[in-house]
Amino acid sequence: MRPANLVRYKDIAGLLVAHRRLVGLASSPGGDGPTDPSPADEEAVAADAQALAADLEELGPTFVKLGQLLSTRADLLPRPYLYALARLQDDVEPFPFAEVERIVSSELGVRLSKAFASFDERPIGSASLGQVHRAQLRDGRPVVVKVQRPDLRDRIVNDMDAIEEIAGLADRHTEAGRRMGFADMVEEFRRSLLDELDYQREAANLAALRADLADHDRIVVPAPVPDYSTSRILAMDHVTGTGVAALSGIRRTELDGAALAEALFVAYLDQILLYGRFHADPHPGNVLVTDDGRLALLDLGMVGHIDPALQDRLIKLLMAVGEGRGRDAADVAIDLGRELEGFDAEEFRRRAAQLVQRHGSLALGDLQAGALVAELTQTAAAAGLRLPPELTMLGKALLNLDEVARTLDPTFDPSPTIERRVAELMGDKLRGAVSPGAAVAVAMEAKQFAEQFPGRVNKVMDALAGGELTLNIHGIDEADIMRSVQKLANRVTAGLVVASLVIGAALIMQIDTEARLFGYPALAIVLFLVAAAAGLWLVISSALSDLPQQHRRRGR
Repeated sequence: MRPANLVRYKDIAGLLVAHRRLVGLASSPGGDGPTDPSPADEEAVAADAQALAADLEELGPTFVKLGQLLSTRADLLPRPYLYALARLQDDVEPFPFAEVERIVSSELGVRLSKAFASFDERPIGSASLGQVHRAQLRDGRPVVVKVQRPDLRDRIVNDMDAIEEIAGLADRHTEAGRRMGFADMVEEFRRSLLDELDYQREAANLAALRADLADHDRIVVPAPVPDYSTSRILAMDHVTGTGVAALSGIRRTELDGAALAEALFVAYLDQILLYGRFHADPHPGNVLVTDDGRLALLDLGMVGHIDPALQDRLIKLLMAVGEGRGRDAADVAIDLGRELEGFDAEEFRRRAAQLVQRHGSLALGDLQAGALVAELTQTAAAAGLRLPPELTMLGKALLNLDEVARTLDPTFDPSPTIERRVAELMGDKLRGAVSPGAAVAVAMEAKQFAEQFPGRVNKVMDALAGGELTLNIHGIDEADIMRSVQKLANRVTAGLVVASLVIGAALIMQIDTEARLFGYPALAIVLFLVAAAAGLWLVISSALSDLPQQHRRRGR
């Protein structure tokens, strides 16, 4: 342990000792994953979850962000901890304006008075990573400027070194560490946190999301000011309004809450399933109701990314959940995740079906898309299925959306909106697949196939005529093939014998003989009866021998 990290090491150790209950819940023995507390323990667990959030706030910005990240891990923690950590507040005392002026001047290379027509000394918000001030550019454009706390990066790097050392110890010396891989989680957290410290990334996120949602009339994303943005300061348009969490009862009656809630869900579905990037932290403090009755999305330091292959499977998952098809949703989740040792697919399908059915029976206003995704993730972890981190981040975003939507309209039901928009997006994807460009590509491939087909056939026929045609077959049981070929030959031979008997009987039928049976030549009738019996035997034996094969195929 490096001396510089000794104090933080003690702080982390004290945190773990104070919350031994959490460690036990997050790493239950036997690989069963997290479990919900019993009714008798529910109050104690909720109290410990709130105490954990308070302790993390006291430890500083690194641990506040760590708690916010843990709130996305429904596969690790029970729901009371997820809710407590998702509501972590990082409001802290502002740092002096002299430091603000020094940082801004240093980053822009000019005095504050030269860069801005006005700059309010009093911040309008102060968080663990930075604080926000109102300002006005020289051209009169009103903006807000986010300024990073002094010496923050060095402090976070030291904190992360201490956390990484403890995670490495846990991985080497505990069963939970070996099973969960805490060091990998910490490394992912380090990358995410350092990205969030780079305000130029946030400026790029603002510009990209603003372009993605340009057609959404009820959604506002403030535009960044590139010339006034660096890695430590960020200037953007000043959007006036009231945070969703601070809306008064009178203000709510003036809004079309249902329309705003639906517009918000549609905007997020488009971000996730169409553009592949989404605002990952839409808690009520980051969603503003503007003065003209729209919703503004703020604080894009944390953005989730979803690749096209994952988008298609998420569409299937959301459609299955929206239509109440729990087993289908489980199948998609299995396809998405990584199966751990001891994974029971059938048990997971059964529990997922019960989960979806239970949510489908909830009363209007109690439906929560985020809670359903979080519970599905937790159910998967308990069964031994590790879902991708993008899905857990999506679950956290939807949990926050649920809270914002309930604030805007307590009776809002997200399921019809999700089902309708997902169906529309699926239709757009299908139409895109038959676009002129795609049709030209298919036509070119067909043309190439048609041009090469005669030559390829000639090569095959030449090889066949010269006795040089070979078949390379891998992974096939040759003995099984020979048995199948012999069975086929026997059936063909039996069929030929039956056909010969029928033809022979038909020819003999034309011969006039004294031996008669039922008024027909006796030999012909005998041959007909033998052929009928043989044909019946052939049909029955074929059916009986094919049944075990069909059962085997279904069991695979």
